[in-house]
Amino acid sequence: MTTIDYVGDDTRPLQQIPTTEFKARWEQVALSIFIVVPLLAVGAAGFVLWGNGLSWHDVVIAVVFYAISGHGITVGYHRYFTHGSFKAKRPLRIALAVAGSLAIEGPVTRWVADHRRHHMFSDEEGDPHSPWRYGNNFKALCKGLYYAHVGWLFDVEQTDQKRFVPDLLADKDIARVSKLFPYLVATSLILPAVIGGLWSMSWMGALTAYFWASLVRICVLHHTTWSINSICHSVGNRPFVTKDRSTNVWPLAIISMGESWHNLHHADPTAARHGVDKGQLDSSARVIWVFEKLGWAYDVRWPKQARLDARRAIRAA
Repeated sequence: MTTIDYVGDDTRPLQQIPTTEFKARWEQVALSIFIVVPLLAVGAAGFVLWGNGLSWHDVVIAVVFYAISGHGITVGYHRYFTHGSFKAKRPLRIALAVAGSLAIEGPVTRWVADHRRHHMFSDEEGDPHSPWRYGNNFKALCKGLYYAHVGWLFDVEQTDQKRFVPDLLADKDIARVSKLFPYLVATSLILPAVIGGLWSMSWMGALTAYFWASLVRICVLHHTTWSINSICHSVGNRPFVTKDRSTNVWPLAIISMGESWHNLHHADPTAARHGVDKGQLDSSARVIWVFEKLGWAYDVRWPKQARLDARRAIRAA
């Protein structure tokens, strides 16, 4: 599979983004449900805990599904399909597309198209989710943060997939996984309950597993991913030089699986590791390292020290 790397630079003129697809009304309704219902579940979590509605079975199932679906996004959708940080053998390529779909953040072709467009026009006109789109003052930034975090998802105009992901559309395996997205959504929602019910041999075990490993897990994962678009483009530190406002936000490092080392990612988009400095945890890079050792991934683009040094911001003495 040939991956096209879309990375903006200062010499590339801005262009009008062609949009040839529009969201149907049912997609908007479904999107609202998948945002609001898990959020309500998190709000109810305290009451569930108060009633002893959490078992160690639920914790294990939730953590496993969070790790699989989350790394499906960070390792699969993002570092592999969007940027080509490594090459993968066919079974791994399909598995990563399926795992990412379980996060319920959209089909792989749509997600990658949006993210490649984001890199081409990062924090400029054409970026699908920049928090700076309305201006730099406090009121404009508050509005922009909401838009970058969740508001942009309701934009009826869609990124032109024929322009941004022709490689994925031409890949029969990936195109098939994208078409199966509704069924993978159902699997991601129902399977935790099935496992919880069979593990505990009770309906209550199925219900609590559904609450924690489906609803709460999806909510936390979604807002973590969206925080990279909003928080990691507005607050944090910037040890590397980029043409946009990408930042590193260390409190999100663990739950984002290394994605919140976002400043380095925009400085060196194809790098397989985002947390490159001492103490910067990046579980996604570790997963890629394991895949490489197993022979499932190859030609991994690990960061080069000289390349990093060339991109570091010059600090005042």
